Amino acid sequence: MSLLVTLAADGLVAVLLVATIVSSMRLSRRIAQLKGDEAALRQTIGDLMVATATAERAIAGLRGALDECDRTLAERLGTAERYAADLSAQVEAGEGVISRIGAIVAQVRGGSAPAAEPARAHAVAASPRPAVRAAAEPPHPEGPHGERLGAAAAAALAMTERALRRVQSRAA
Repeated sequence: MSLLVTLAADGLVAVLLVATIVSSMRLSRRIAQLKGDEAALRQTIGDLMVATATAERAIAGLRGALDECDRTLAERLGTAERYAADLSAQVEAGEGVISRIGAIVAQVRGGSAPAAEPARAHAVAASPRPAVRAAAEPPHPEGPHGERLGAAAAAALAMTERALRRVQSRAA
C-alpha cells in the first residue's frame, strides 16, 4: 500500500505540476501582452505630450496675433475717428460758407431785383425751395464788378443746389 500511496502522491504532484506549468504559461502570455500594451500606452502618452506642446505654441502664436490685431484695430479706429472729426468740421465749415454765399446772393438779388416783377416773386414764394428758386435766375449786375458778381452768384447757386440735394438725400 505504500507503493500505491507513493504512486498516487507522485501522480497528484505531476498533475499539479502540469497545472502550474499551464497557468504559468498563461500568466507569461498575459504579462507579455501587458508589456506590449504598456509600450503602446507609452507611445500614446508621448504623442499626446508632443501634441500638447504644439498646441501650447500655437495658442501662444494666436495670442500674439490677436494682440497685434487688437493694436492695429485700435490704431485704425483712432485714425477713423480723427478723419470723421475732420470731415465733420469741414462739413460744418462748408455749410457756413454756403449760408454766407446764400446770404450774399440774396443781398445781391435784393439790391438789384426790379420791383416790376410781381409774377416772378409770387412763383418764387410758392416754390418748395424758395432760396434755390430765387437764385435760379442770374441777377442783372450793373456796375464795374457786375460780371464777377454774376459768376459768384452762379457758383453760389450751384453749390447751394448741391448742398440742398445732399441734405435731402441724408433726410431720405
